[in-house]
Amino acid sequence: MPDGFIETYLLFLAKAVTVVVAIGALVTLIVNAARQVGALRGHERLDVTNLNDRFHDLGDTVRDAVSSQAERKKLHKQRRAEDKARRKGRSDEAERRRIYVINFDGDLHANAVDNLREEVSAVLQVAVPGDEVLLRLESEGGVVHGYGLAASQLARIRARDITLTVAVDMVAASGGYMMACVANKIIAAPFAIVGSIGVVGQLPNFSRLLKRFDVDYELHTAGQFKRTLTLFGENTEAARQKFREELEETHALFRDFVIEHRPQLDLDRVATGEHWFGRQALELKLVDALQTSDDYLLQHCETADLIKLEFHQHKSLSDRLSRGFARLGLGLRRGLQDTAGRRWN
Repeated sequence: MPDGFIETYLLFLAKAVTVVVAIGALVTLIVNAARQVGALRGHERLDVTNLNDRFHDLGDTVRDAVSSQAERKKLHKQRRAEDKARRKGRSDEAERRRIYVINFDGDLHANAVDNLREEVSAVLQVAVPGDEVLLRLESEGGVVHGYGLAASQLARIRARDITLTVAVDMVAASGGYMMACVANKIIAAPFAIVGSIGVVGQLPNFSRLLKRFDVDYELHTAGQFKRTLTLFGENTEAARQKFREELEETHALFRDFVIEHRPQLDLDRVATGEHWFGRQALELKLVDALQTSDDYLLQHCETADLIKLEFHQHKSLSDRLSRGFARLGLGLRRGLQDTAGRRWN
């Protein structure tokens, strides 16, 4: 083999190794940079917004458009005086009570409870008796344990003698209503959906389909009722009866929880799994007043400091993907586990 060929080959090999090393180094830098960005985005933060200022800004924008120049100058002068007095602590607003505003947008697994627990912990460190928490609640319900924890977070507020008001603008049903009933007062929009004090558990069964294709399915458990209804195995009448008993037990706990917090309810009338619109819910005493959250806040804008809290926990793309797959896997496992599939509804 000619020496020239060997030299050419070695030179080519050296270049190839150099390129591979360079690419590897570049990939490493990109991965490290992505991790650093993910870490920065992963920082938690609590946004605190003064809703009084927001309402004033909205009103002032309209006033500027419809007022004369003299009226606008007078308004701006008034606002500057109020801001100056507030900064120096000489305003009466410094002594006013505070209404802390929290939003809860619930899903099947009550994932918003992760932020709710942080927001409640923040409020409880600064709120005093006489203050109030307004929870703007939207939820169609979901898993028992998730909404049970959410309701327990709200109970922490009541335990500190802080007034809790829940506002339902669109829907607080099932587990959502379980959260709402903890409040001192529930307000709802006239056509908001309220109630659905019931429990549901459901899953398909593919045992006959598997038999058609000669597929055997084995499930081994220790404990008579470790599994009742299953997804792939044959379900017995005894298993169905046990499953129904567990649903009834869960419903009884739901009923007891509701009547503990709202003893004025006719539980036999409202704990049927039905839901009602706001006007009907008021007649049934499921809610205490018909009012939107916006009107409630605007009503108290001049007499209280309105402070909105919103907790954020940003996660990197890899964290979000891993958590999403974890939830998917958990959901599939729950589908295979009969009692874990129970949810408020």
